[in-house]
Amino acid sequence: MLAAGSPTAIKGSYIVTLKKGTGFKAASSKGKGLINEYGGTVKKTFGAALNGYTANLSATEARRLAADPAVATVEQNQTVHLTDTTQSSAPWGLDRVDQTSLPLSTTYTYPDTAGSGVTAYVIDTGVRITHAQISGRASYGYDAVDGDTTASDGNGHGTHVATTIAGSTYGVAKKAKIVAVRVLDDAGSGTTAGVIAGIDWVTNNHSGPSVANLSLGGGASTSLDTAVSNSIASGVTYAVAAGNSSANASSYSPARVAAAITVGATTSTDAKASYSNYGSVLDIFAPGSSITAGWNTSDTATNTISGTSMATPHVAGAAAVYLAGHTSATPAQVASALTGGATTGKVTSAGTGSPNRLLKIVP
Repeated sequence: MLAAGSPTAIKGSYIVTLKKGTGFKAASSKGKGLINEYGGTVKKTFGAALNGYTANLSATEARRLAADPAVATVEQNQTVHLTDTTQSSAPWGLDRVDQTSLPLSTTYTYPDTAGSGVTAYVIDTGVRITHAQISGRASYGYDAVDGDTTASDGNGHGTHVATTIAGSTYGVAKKAKIVAVRVLDDAGSGTTAGVIAGIDWVTNNHSGPSVANLSLGGGASTSLDTAVSNSIASGVTYAVAAGNSSANASSYSPARVAAAITVGATTSTDAKASYSNYGSVLDIFAPGSSITAGWNTSDTATNTISGTSMATPHVAGAAAVYLAGHTSATPAQVASALTGGATTGKVTSAGTGSPNRLLKIVP
Protein backbone atom coordinates (compact mmCIF):
# COMPACT_ATOMS: atom_id res chain seq x y z
CA MET A 1 0.00 0.00 0.00
CA LEU A 2 1.47 3.33 -1.10
CA ALA A 3 2.34 6.30 1.18
CA ALA A 4 1.30 4.44 4.34
CA GLY A 5 3.21 5.88 7.26
CA SER A 6 4.16 9.04 5.38
CA PRO A 7 4.47 12.06 7.72
CA THR A 8 1.98 13.88 5.48
CA ALA A 9 -0.54 11.01 5.35
CA ILE A 10 -4.22 11.76 6.07
CA LYS A 11 -5.74 9.14 8.37
CA GLY A 12 -8.62 7.16 6.90
CA SER A 13 -8.42 8.76 3.44
CA TYR A 14 -7.19 6.80 0.41
CA ILE A 15 -6.86 7.21 -3.36
CA VAL A 16 -7.89 4.03 -5.17
CA THR A 17 -6.89 3.40 -8.79
CA LEU A 18 -8.57 0.58 -10.72
CA LYS A 19 -6.74 -1.58 -13.24
CA LYS A 20 -7.25 -1.14 -16.96
CA GLY A 21 -8.83 -4.03 -18.82
CA THR A 22 -10.71 -5.46 -15.84
CA GLY A 23 -14.09 -4.00 -16.76
CA PHE A 24 -14.17 -1.80 -13.66
CA LYS A 25 -14.81 1.90 -14.36
CA ALA A 26 -14.55 4.14 -11.31
CA ALA A 27 -17.72 6.06 -12.12
CA SER A 28 -19.85 2.94 -12.65
CA SER A 29 -21.95 1.26 -9.98
CA LYS A 30 -19.75 -1.81 -10.41
CA GLY A 31 -16.61 0.23 -9.80
CA LYS A 32 -18.01 2.02 -6.76
CA GLY A 33 -19.49 -1.22 -5.45
CA LEU A 34 -16.00 -2.60 -5.05
CA ILE A 35 -15.45 -0.26 -2.10
CA ASN A 36 -18.66 -1.39 -0.43
CA GLU A 37 -17.41 -4.98 -0.42
CA TYR A 38 -14.56 -3.93 1.85
CA GLY A 39 -16.54 -1.63 4.15
CA GLY A 40 -15.43 1.73 2.77
CA THR A 41 -17.20 4.79 1.37
CA VAL A 42 -16.50 6.50 -1.98
CA LYS A 43 -16.03 10.27 -1.62
CA LYS A 44 -14.82 11.79 -4.93
CA THR A 45 -14.77 9.98 -8.28
CA PHE A 46 -12.25 10.80 -11.03
CA GLY A 47 -13.02 10.08 -14.66
CA ALA A 48 -10.35 11.46 -16.98
CA ALA A 49 -6.95 11.81 -15.34
CA LEU A 50 -7.37 8.72 -13.18
CA ASN A 51 -9.66 5.67 -13.28
CA GLY A 52 -10.28 5.85 -9.57
CA TYR A 53 -11.70 7.68 -6.59
CA THR A 54 -11.02 8.78 -3.06
CA ALA A 55 -12.50 6.65 -0.30
CA ASN A 56 -12.76 6.58 3.45
CA LEU A 57 -11.33 3.28 4.70
CA SER A 58 -9.71 1.89 7.81
CA ALA A 59 -6.10 0.75 7.43
CA THR A 60 -7.25 -2.89 7.50
CA GLU A 61 -9.93 -2.30 4.87
CA ALA A 62 -7.39 -0.48 2.68
CA ARG A 63 -4.93 -3.37 2.87
CA ARG A 64 -7.64 -5.87 1.93
CA LEU A 65 -8.82 -3.70 -0.95
CA ALA A 66 -5.26 -3.35 -2.27
CA ALA A 67 -5.14 -7.13 -2.74
CA ASP A 68 -8.25 -7.19 -4.93
CA PRO A 69 -7.37 -8.21 -8.53
CA ALA A 70 -9.35 -5.27 -9.95
CA VAL A 71 -7.27 -2.71 -8.02
CA ALA A 72 -4.04 -1.21 -9.39
CA THR A 73 -3.04 0.85 -6.33
CA VAL A 74 -4.34 2.02 -2.98
CA GLU A 75 -2.47 5.11 -1.82
CA GLN A 76 -2.98 7.00 1.41
CA ASN A 77 -4.06 10.58 0.74
CA GLN A 78 -1.43 13.18 1.73
CA THR A 79 -1.23 16.89 2.35
CA VAL A 80 0.20 18.99 -0.47
CA HIS A 81 1.63 22.48 -0.17
CA LEU A 82 2.94 25.42 -2.11
CA THR A 83 6.61 25.37 -2.96
CA ASP A 84 7.57 28.00 -0.37
CA THR A 85 8.04 31.64 -1.37
CA THR A 86 10.35 34.26 0.11
CA GLN A 87 9.74 38.02 0.26
CA SER A 88 12.31 39.99 -1.70
CA SER A 89 12.65 42.93 -4.13
CA ALA A 90 13.10 43.68 -7.96
CA PRO A 91 11.80 42.21 -11.27
CA TRP A 92 14.19 40.87 -13.92
CA GLY A 93 12.96 37.46 -15.09
CA LEU A 94 11.32 38.51 -18.37
CA ASP A 95 14.47 40.39 -19.35
CA ARG A 96 16.52 37.22 -18.88
CA VAL A 97 14.45 34.80 -20.95
CA ASP A 98 14.69 36.70 -24.25
CA GLN A 99 18.50 36.73 -24.41
CA THR A 100 21.37 34.26 -24.34
CA SER A 101 23.86 35.94 -22.01
CA LEU A 102 24.19 38.50 -19.25
CA PRO A 103 24.25 41.47 -18.77
CA LEU A 104 20.53 42.17 -18.92
CA SER A 105 19.33 44.52 -21.66
CA THR A 106 16.42 46.05 -19.64
CA THR A 107 14.01 44.97 -22.43
CA TYR A 108 11.83 41.93 -23.16
CA THR A 109 11.32 41.08 -26.84
CA TYR A 110 8.64 38.54 -27.76
CA PRO A 111 6.59 37.47 -30.80
CA ASP A 112 3.45 39.49 -31.58
CA THR A 113 1.30 36.38 -31.07
CA ALA A 114 2.36 36.44 -27.39
CA GLY A 115 0.36 33.35 -26.46
CA SER A 116 -2.78 34.39 -28.35
CA GLY A 117 -5.26 31.52 -28.70
CA VAL A 118 -3.65 29.52 -25.90
CA THR A 119 -5.27 28.77 -22.53
CA ALA A 120 -3.16 28.42 -19.39
CA TYR A 121 -4.72 26.49 -16.51
CA VAL A 122 -3.35 27.69 -13.17
CA ILE A 123 -3.76 24.80 -10.69
CA ASP A 124 -3.06 26.64 -7.46
CA THR A 125 -4.71 28.79 -4.75
CA GLY A 126 -7.13 30.36 -7.22
CA VAL A 127 -6.70 33.59 -9.19
CA ARG A 128 -7.93 37.16 -8.77
CA ILE A 129 -9.39 37.24 -12.28
CA THR A 130 -10.20 40.97 -12.08
CA HIS A 131 -6.53 41.90 -11.62
CA ALA A 132 -5.55 44.60 -14.13
CA GLN A 133 -2.71 42.43 -15.45
CA ILE A 134 -5.10 39.75 -16.77
CA SER A 135 -8.56 41.35 -16.67
CA GLY A 136 -10.69 40.30 -19.64
CA ARG A 137 -8.52 37.25 -20.31
CA ALA A 138 -9.04 35.35 -17.05
CA SER A 139 -11.93 33.20 -15.85
CA TYR A 140 -12.84 30.74 -13.12
CA GLY A 141 -12.73 27.04 -13.92
CA TYR A 142 -13.13 24.82 -10.87
CA ASP A 143 -12.64 24.99 -7.10
CA ALA A 144 -11.72 21.59 -5.65
CA VAL A 145 -11.46 23.08 -2.14
CA ASP A 146 -15.07 24.27 -1.91
CA GLY A 147 -16.49 22.02 -4.63
CA ASP A 148 -17.81 24.86 -6.79
CA THR A 149 -16.72 26.97 -9.77
CA THR A 150 -15.62 30.15 -8.00
CA ALA A 151 -11.85 29.72 -7.86
CA SER A 152 -11.01 33.03 -6.17
CA ASP A 153 -7.60 33.58 -4.56
CA GLY A 154 -7.39 34.17 -0.81
CA ASN A 155 -3.64 33.60 -0.71
CA GLY A 156 -1.91 35.50 -3.54
CA HIS A 157 0.27 32.70 -4.86
CA GLY A 158 -2.06 31.71 -7.71
CA THR A 159 -2.49 35.31 -8.86
CA HIS A 160 1.30 35.76 -8.86
CA VAL A 161 1.68 32.62 -10.98
CA ALA A 162 -1.11 33.65 -13.39
CA THR A 163 0.31 37.13 -13.95
CA THR A 164 3.80 35.71 -14.49
CA ILE A 165 2.37 33.50 -17.21
CA ALA A 166 0.15 36.07 -18.90
CA GLY A 167 0.23 39.48 -17.20
CA SER A 168 0.29 42.54 -19.45
CA THR A 169 3.41 43.86 -17.70
CA TYR A 170 4.81 40.91 -15.77
CA GLY A 171 3.78 38.04 -18.03
CA VAL A 172 5.71 35.99 -20.57
CA ALA A 173 2.67 35.28 -22.80
CA LYS A 174 0.80 38.58 -22.69
CA LYS A 175 -2.17 37.52 -24.83
CA ALA A 176 -2.81 34.06 -23.37
CA LYS A 177 -6.02 33.29 -21.48
CA ILE A 178 -5.99 32.18 -17.84
CA VAL A 179 -8.36 29.66 -16.25
CA ALA A 180 -8.21 29.40 -12.46
CA VAL A 181 -8.34 25.91 -10.91
CA ARG A 182 -8.24 26.11 -7.11
CA VAL A 183 -6.79 23.09 -5.31
CA LEU A 184 -5.10 24.78 -2.34
CA ASP A 185 -6.78 26.76 0.45
CA ASP A 186 -6.04 30.30 1.61
CA ALA A 187 -3.14 29.01 3.71
CA GLY A 188 -1.62 27.33 0.64
CA SER A 189 -2.42 23.80 1.80
CA GLY A 190 -4.37 21.00 0.17
CA THR A 191 -4.40 17.26 -0.42
CA THR A 192 -3.16 14.93 -3.12
CA ALA A 193 -6.79 14.04 -3.84
CA GLY A 194 -7.71 17.71 -4.25
CA VAL A 195 -4.86 18.32 -6.68
CA ILE A 196 -5.90 15.24 -8.67
CA ALA A 197 -9.48 16.57 -8.75
CA GLY A 198 -8.20 19.80 -10.30
CA ILE A 199 -6.09 17.92 -12.84
CA ASP A 200 -9.09 15.70 -13.62
CA TRP A 201 -11.18 18.82 -14.31
CA VAL A 202 -8.52 20.23 -16.65
CA THR A 203 -8.24 16.89 -18.46
CA ASN A 204 -12.02 16.81 -18.99
CA ASN A 205 -12.48 20.46 -19.91
CA HIS A 206 -9.42 21.79 -21.75
CA SER A 207 -10.00 23.14 -25.23
CA GLY A 208 -7.58 24.20 -27.96
CA PRO A 209 -3.84 24.70 -27.35
CA SER A 210 -3.44 24.29 -23.58
CA VAL A 211 -0.80 24.53 -20.89
CA ALA A 212 -1.09 23.87 -17.17
CA ASN A 213 1.03 25.16 -14.32
CA LEU A 214 1.67 23.21 -11.10
CA SER A 215 3.69 25.39 -8.73
CA LEU A 216 3.09 22.98 -5.87
CA GLY A 217 4.34 19.68 -4.62
CA GLY A 218 4.80 17.14 -1.89
CA GLY A 219 6.21 13.71 -1.26
CA ALA A 220 6.25 10.99 -3.89
CA SER A 221 2.74 10.06 -5.04
CA THR A 222 2.11 7.45 -7.72
CA SER A 223 -1.53 8.54 -8.04
CA LEU A 224 -0.62 12.18 -8.63
CA ASP A 225 2.10 11.22 -11.10
CA THR A 226 -0.37 9.05 -13.02
CA ALA A 227 -2.97 11.83 -13.13
CA VAL A 228 -0.45 14.34 -14.51
CA SER A 229 0.84 11.82 -17.06
CA ASN A 230 -2.69 11.02 -18.25
CA SER A 231 -3.55 14.72 -18.50
CA ILE A 232 -0.44 15.30 -20.63
CA ALA A 233 -1.48 12.35 -22.81
CA SER A 234 -4.81 14.15 -23.37
CA GLY A 235 -2.92 17.06 -24.96
CA VAL A 236 -2.10 19.48 -22.13
CA THR A 237 1.51 20.66 -21.71
CA TYR A 238 2.44 20.75 -17.99
CA ALA A 239 5.10 22.90 -16.35
CA VAL A 240 5.79 21.66 -12.80
CA ALA A 241 7.96 23.02 -10.01
CA ALA A 242 11.06 21.06 -9.04
CA GLY A 243 10.57 22.07 -5.39
CA ASN A 244 12.44 24.17 -2.87
CA SER A 245 14.13 21.63 -0.59
CA SER A 246 17.69 21.87 -1.97
CA ALA A 247 17.34 18.15 -2.71
CA ASN A 248 17.12 15.75 -5.61
CA ALA A 249 13.73 16.30 -7.25
CA SER A 250 13.33 12.59 -8.00
CA SER A 251 11.77 12.11 -4.55
CA TYR A 252 8.97 14.64 -5.14
CA SER A 253 5.67 14.64 -7.00
CA PRO A 254 4.73 15.86 -9.51
CA ALA A 255 8.33 17.00 -10.15
CA ARG A 256 9.39 13.47 -11.07
CA VAL A 257 6.82 13.05 -13.90
CA ALA A 258 8.91 12.37 -17.00
CA ALA A 259 6.46 13.80 -19.54
CA ALA A 260 6.08 17.09 -17.65
CA ILE A 261 8.51 20.01 -17.98
CA THR A 262 10.17 20.11 -14.54
CA VAL A 263 11.60 23.51 -13.65
CA GLY A 264 14.42 24.58 -11.35
CA ALA A 265 15.07 28.17 -10.30
CA THR A 266 17.94 30.57 -10.98
CA THR A 267 18.99 33.93 -9.58
CA SER A 268 19.73 37.09 -11.56
CA THR A 269 23.39 36.02 -11.77
CA ASP A 270 22.45 32.72 -13.49
CA ALA A 271 23.28 30.66 -10.40
CA LYS A 272 21.00 27.83 -9.33
CA ALA A 273 18.99 29.29 -6.47
CA SER A 274 20.16 27.83 -3.17
CA TYR A 275 16.68 26.50 -2.38
CA SER A 276 16.03 24.89 -5.78
CA ASN A 277 15.79 21.14 -6.12
CA TYR A 278 18.03 19.60 -8.75
CA GLY A 279 18.84 16.35 -10.54
CA SER A 280 18.24 14.45 -13.74
CA VAL A 281 14.44 14.75 -13.53
CA LEU A 282 14.77 18.50 -14.14
CA ASP A 283 14.27 19.61 -17.73
CA ILE A 284 15.14 23.28 -17.54
CA PHE A 285 15.96 26.22 -15.25
CA ALA A 286 14.18 29.59 -15.30
CA PRO A 287 14.29 32.84 -13.30
CA GLY A 288 12.82 32.22 -9.85
CA SER A 289 14.38 34.59 -7.32
CA SER A 290 12.98 38.07 -6.63
CA ILE A 291 10.18 37.84 -9.20
CA THR A 292 7.60 40.63 -9.23
CA ALA A 293 4.05 39.91 -10.42
CA GLY A 294 0.42 40.50 -9.45
CA TRP A 295 -1.04 39.78 -6.01
CA ASN A 296 -4.54 39.07 -4.70
CA THR A 297 -5.09 42.03 -2.38
CA SER A 298 -6.30 44.45 -5.07
CA ASP A 299 -6.63 44.73 -8.84
CA THR A 300 -3.29 46.54 -9.03
CA ALA A 301 -1.39 44.84 -6.18
CA THR A 302 2.05 43.31 -6.76
CA ASN A 303 4.46 41.25 -4.72
CA THR A 304 8.08 40.20 -5.20
CA ILE A 305 8.78 36.64 -4.11
CA SER A 306 11.10 33.73 -4.83
CA GLY A 307 10.87 29.99 -5.47
CA THR A 308 10.62 27.30 -8.10
CA SER A 309 6.94 28.35 -7.96
CA MET A 310 8.02 31.55 -9.69
CA ALA A 311 10.33 29.84 -12.19
CA THR A 312 7.63 27.42 -13.36
CA PRO A 313 5.18 30.01 -14.77
CA HIS A 314 8.00 31.51 -16.85
CA VAL A 315 8.17 28.10 -18.55
CA ALA A 316 4.38 27.77 -18.78
CA GLY A 317 4.32 31.21 -20.41
CA ALA A 318 7.09 30.21 -22.81
CA ALA A 319 5.09 27.10 -23.70
CA ALA A 320 2.08 29.31 -24.45
CA VAL A 321 4.23 31.57 -26.66
CA TYR A 322 5.44 28.53 -28.59
CA LEU A 323 1.95 27.02 -28.92
CA ALA A 324 0.59 30.29 -30.31
CA GLY A 325 2.87 29.81 -33.30
CA HIS A 326 2.60 26.01 -33.43
CA THR A 327 -1.01 25.33 -32.52
CA SER A 328 -0.95 21.61 -33.29
CA ALA A 329 2.23 20.86 -31.31
CA THR A 330 1.98 17.98 -28.84
CA PRO A 331 3.18 18.34 -25.24
CA ALA A 332 6.28 16.32 -26.18
CA GLN A 333 6.99 18.67 -29.08
CA VAL A 334 6.54 21.73 -26.87
CA ALA A 335 8.91 20.28 -24.27
CA SER A 336 11.44 19.43 -26.97
CA ALA A 337 11.24 22.94 -28.43
CA LEU A 338 11.84 24.60 -25.06
CA THR A 339 14.65 22.32 -23.94
CA GLY A 340 16.21 22.41 -27.41
CA GLY A 341 15.98 26.19 -27.58
CA ALA A 342 17.32 26.77 -24.07
CA THR A 343 20.66 28.45 -23.45
CA THR A 344 23.18 25.85 -22.34
CA GLY A 345 26.12 26.06 -19.98
CA LYS A 346 25.05 29.25 -18.19
CA VAL A 347 23.73 27.95 -14.85
CA THR A 348 26.44 27.87 -12.20
CA SER A 349 26.34 25.17 -9.51
CA ALA A 350 23.39 23.54 -11.29
CA GLY A 351 23.44 20.53 -8.95
CA THR A 352 24.36 16.90 -9.44
CA GLY A 353 22.71 15.45 -12.53
CA SER A 354 20.90 18.64 -13.52
CA PRO A 355 20.69 19.59 -17.20
CA ASN A 356 22.45 22.93 -17.69
CA ARG A 357 19.67 24.57 -19.64
CA LEU A 358 18.29 28.07 -19.02
CA LEU A 359 14.93 29.07 -20.48
CA LYS A 360 14.93 31.20 -23.63
CA ILE A 361 11.74 32.12 -25.50
CA VAL A 362 11.20 30.04 -28.66
CA PRO A 363 8.81 31.74 -31.14
